[in-house]
Amino acid sequence: MATPLAPEPDWVRVRVSGKINLALRVGAVRPSGYHPLATVFQSVSLFDEVSVRWDEPGRFSVRVAGEQAGQVPLDGRNLAIKAAKLLADHHGPHRFGAEIVIRKTIPVAGGMAGGSANAAGALLACSVLWDLDTPPDELRGLGARLGADVPFQLMGGTALGTGRGDELVPVLSRGTYHWVLALSEDELSTPAVFGRFDELNPDAPDDLPMPTDVMNALVSGDAVALGGVLVNDLGAAAASMRPGLVRVLDFGRELGALGAIVSGAGPTCAFLAANEAAAVDLSVQLSSEGLCRAVRRVTGPVPGARLITS
Repeated sequence: MATPLAPEPDWVRVRVSGKINLALRVGAVRPSGYHPLATVFQSVSLFDEVSVRWDEPGRFSVRVAGEQAGQVPLDGRNLAIKAAKLLADHHGPHRFGAEIVIRKTIPVAGGMAGGSANAAGALLACSVLWDLDTPPDELRGLGARLGADVPFQLMGGTALGTGRGDELVPVLSRGTYHWVLALSEDELSTPAVFGRFDELNPDAPDDLPMPTDVMNALVSGDAVALGGVLVNDLGAAAASMRPGLVRVLDFGRELGALGAIVSGAGPTCAFLAANEAAAVDLSVQLSSEGLCRAVRRVTGPVPGARLITS
């Protein structure tokens, strides 16, 4: 159900972007339950909008509109609510409350960190709403407590992520990259995909090589080179759980994509095109084949969470 936003100045609105992992190397699971990662993130122009306004102290609620809205939890499991509560607790319990509205375009459980993006949006929006003037580093630190992808969703652009993916270093990226996304009807659970990775990779390494070939291609702005070095260690695990992904990836390559990859834990598939015209052609042909729920053309890199109005 569409949820109209109240007029200014009641609402603070933040735009957040989806992400693609251009490289995702995964190591052996640690006793903590986490896997070490070496990943290159890129934010792309598929956006959600997170809006917040004051509510009674201690009261937090969320409404969701847009694509797959019915698949987003509206209770305490929602990452945007968790983010708002975490920020409130950090600056003084029982002082703050928030009504949150999320307009969805980023796929739900699609490997593009939509939930993490919404958490990042809630952190930034509530910080502005409550006039907290929270420094970016502090917001990213809080975000890391919510999920490994949240710090990057605050930062955006292109970055190297190590540790759990939350230790970030910006990566120089020349030019604009044109992507075509094949969105799936199905969802994939990130923990389940990592579990399947462990089954398929009992000898996964403890130390991961840095994805220098991906970073070198980005520095040179060479889309052809980048397409040839895209890598995702979770791709085989995702495909084993959703065998149809292999057909989608192969079809995109046959249509001339420079590179094809499962986005994060999937099931969204991302295809790198040579330019805008090639992306248009690829998206039309993918759409006509009927292999996926929807097709979207996006570009990257784009900024992370950004204030729209306040």
